[in-house]
Amino acid sequence: MVSAAAVAASVLDPELPVLTLADLGVLREVREQGERVVVTITPTYSGCPALDEMRADLTRALTAAGYTDVEVRTALAPAWTTDWISEEGLRKLAEHGIAPPARIGPRAAGPVPLTLEPPAARVACPRCGSANTRELSRFGSTACKALRSCADCKEPFEHIKEI
Repeated sequence: MVSAAAVAASVLDPELPVLTLADLGVLREVREQGERVVVTITPTYSGCPALDEMRADLTRALTAAGYTDVEVRTALAPAWTTDWISEEGLRKLAEHGIAPPARIGPRAAGPVPLTLEPPAARVACPRCGSANTRELSRFGSTACKALRSCADCKEPFEHIKEI
């Protein structure tokens, strides 16, 4: 029998089916406790509409692999960040024409400086590599993506926003 962790790691994200839940960093833990499998996932944001589908897909995949007692838990803390997307996940996004998010890295403790204007985003086109791109819409096909356009190759593309 394939390990429960391997089965869970192969489940595709319902909104970004070029990535697995493991690639996306949503899959946090898989524990086998005797006959029971407990999977913990962290959604990309608390209102993620794909959360129920992720749970159902994980349960279906594990049940099909022979695991009969499956529980999928949701953990909201620590909050998911785009830094949790694996290097393989970033590569797959770019390969499929979606600009991956930049790495944010550790956040500094203490007050966060705020400005009235958002910082200028420098997002490279995943098709031609040009930085001569602009945002067309803050929201793409899902809330976590923005719609952008490349001035050089003239192609539209989506960008996973940094969180």
